[in-house]
Amino acid sequence: MIFASQDLKIYSAQDFPAYLPKLNSLYDDLFSGGKGFRSQLVKWTSQSLSIPIETQKLLAQTIEFIHNASLLHDDLVDRSHLRRGKPAAWTKYTPEYAVLAGDYLLARVMVNLSRFGNIDLVQYTAEMISDLLEGEWLQDSVVGDFYIQLEQLDRIHELKTSSLFKWCLKAPLVASRYPNKTVVGLLEEMGSILGQLFQRSDDLLDYDVRNAENKAILGDLKSKYLNSFGTFVCRGRARDEISKIVQSQSLVEFKLNLGGEAVFDALLKEFDDINSQKIQLYFHLLEKLKEQLQPSEQGLITFLKPLPDLLYWRRK
Repeated sequence: MIFASQDLKIYSAQDFPAYLPKLNSLYDDLFSGGKGFRSQLVKWTSQSLSIPIETQKLLAQTIEFIHNASLLHDDLVDRSHLRRGKPAAWTKYTPEYAVLAGDYLLARVMVNLSRFGNIDLVQYTAEMISDLLEGEWLQDSVVGDFYIQLEQLDRIHELKTSSLFKWCLKAPLVASRYPNKTVVGLLEEMGSILGQLFQRSDDLLDYDVRNAENKAILGDLKSKYLNSFGTFVCRGRARDEISKIVQSQSLVEFKLNLGGEAVFDALLKEFDDINSQKIQLYFHLLEKLKEQLQPSEQGLITFLKPLPDLLYWRRK
């Protein structure tokens, strides 16, 4: 079973009451068309550990609410006019309402988790939301900084992106009070790597690399944000050279300012090789995880194995 938006909309009867029609309409606009990938991570992890379906649904709703609340706020901060090919909520419902709607989703998360009655899960989720917001603050602070180091961006991405992926793999164990802390630690570390791979792959879309989604080319750069691949190709270059690169108005011009197509391809291969090392570390951790799981839990390995290909190489 795949959780659909409507499956996740209501966990408690108070989630989206009928007397808030505008909020219901905004929710339906926001969630329709989304892949729900994070909620599927929760589901696959939970099913492998035989976690009850109602708990799965609560956790899946939780991560979708948090993720989409961040999108509501992100689109407003970035002044993005489109979300999933449709007008962003702040353009359709006003900026003030987009903020309130995002806040409402986060509030419902904490109410429903509190009713679930697992204080460790409430605390872990609150910490994840705090990390996410800290990452948003830090990312906004580096807009216009074209001399940022890749290590600085990695810190931002760990807070902003990896924190959600870690939660997807770890939260089912926290919710079920899973006893093997080694398994919990391994899944947390693997979730961190998956978040890094996803973010770096997403950053490559900006340069039309494996861009089956047809993401806008140089969208980050034109918004004065030098993402991980942009930072990687600019490392070690003189400031006047970087200034010329970041002013590129097309991918052709960007490659030309780098030194040509061959230079771009060589840098891309180097970037891919670095991330391939992260993938190898992930598989090393996967083998250690396999040794720790009970026979009835080995399905978790089958689910986790293809994720680097899916998230970094964009292979289905």
